[in-house]
Amino acid sequence: MQSDRLISKILLFTDGSEGSIYAAKYGIVLAKNTGAELKAIYVVNIDLLKQLERARIFVKVEELDYERDLEEDGRNYLRHITELAAHKGLRIETELLKGTVHKIAIQKVEEWDADLLIMGELEPILSRSDTFHDETELIFRKARCSVLVIKDSERIDKIY
Repeated sequence: MQSDRLISKILLFTDGSEGSIYAAKYGIVLAKNTGAELKAIYVVNIDLLKQLERARIFVKVEELDYERDLEEDGRNYLRHITELAAHKGLRIETELLKGTVHKIAIQKVEEWDADLLIMGELEPILSRSDTFHDETELIFRKARCSVLVIKDSERIDKIY
């Protein structure tokens, strides 16, 4: 159930990019200033791994090894975000997930009833088809809550 506050639940989407770390810093400061709950997710793109196996770029063993590597990367990014939050005296819930990135992210927004989704800057669109295949673009377009895309890393470092 939504609170009467404008922002009571902030979901951070991290994909391990530099932009998503700045988004996390911004989200931490915003949560600290608003008293909002904060949650960060990282989604291992299992669909991409399956596609690589079907295209015979990976054999099953390589797919499993790469999946473990991606999981470890995700845990490291979430651990780093937890440390950033702790540095500001804030508690953050984190979750490592697997599946189709945009579908899982949208599902978490809805399940958690987030007021705001914060993510890093979108990559430049090189072709019209990129709009339909870029996972972060799909999250941005399909989320049912407000989405804040973070830019200006120098300013973020100053406010953090």
